[in-house]
Amino acid sequence: MPAQLAQFSRFADLIAALDLAAIAAPAQIPDAFLLAREGRVTAHYIPFDYVNPAARVVVVGISPGFVQWKNAVRAAQQGLREGLDLQALLRAAKYTGAFSGAIRPNLVALLDHVGLQRWLGIDSCASLFGLDAGLMHVTGALRQPVFVDGINYNGASPNMLTTPLLQSQLIDYFGQEAAQLRDAVFVPLGPKVSLALSWLARRGMLDEGRILHGLPHPSGANAERIAYFLGRKEKSALSSRTNGSRIDADRAALRVKMAALGMAS
Repeated sequence: MPAQLAQFSRFADLIAALDLAAIAAPAQIPDAFLLAREGRVTAHYIPFDYVNPAARVVVVGISPGFVQWKNAVRAAQQGLREGLDLQALLRAAKYTGAFSGAIRPNLVALLDHVGLQRWLGIDSCASLFGLDAGLMHVTGALRQPVFVDGINYNGASPNMLTTPLLQSQLIDYFGQEAAQLRDAVFVPLGPKVSLALSWLARRGMLDEGRILHGLPHPSGANAERIAYFLGRKEKSALSSRTNGSRIDADRAALRVKMAALGMAS
């Protein structure tokens, strides 16, 4: 049995019996889902075991949060009730609600702007969420939900690169996924994820040349940085909160890396 299916099988009965309506906060997640604890930090199982080995682009966030945990468990419960094949069940749990709201159109605009759609041979990266979904894999540098004092981990504190529990999560989960995705390029969402992927690359678990650093995080809260990166806003019009020169440098470095991979922006 593949490793991801074997792990899910350990939790399938717990998931099936869980009363999600009674769980309103991370602190109420049953102890049976706890994978690791270190001081204020906890990591819990989520049915995000699905890996798409055919993916050519891997979009990497920080960590699923509590809402994603509930949505994934709910999707897994439905799949179990319907008797879905385990691969189909895990894929449904993984992608339920992925990149909803403003994040999806922003991400598509950023990926299209740097020419990733041409490298993939598609008209637009919008089809990665539909017809061409088989070309994409979505994951987190920390694949399991991590909470600090019962609050979603934000990537800043504690430092995931110096905290043993988080280092282990990076290596044991994301590192194992990356080993199955050698032909893909990796798109880190935000600077903390970029640092984590480079940390893994220095340990031989990822090819630094295939990490597309430098895209602004596609969150709606990052609208000004996105607008400047896309050329929709002039540098002179940026607020003091946005470092246009830093974005220029990131964009230039990204173009060099893309050229090395055969991507024309």
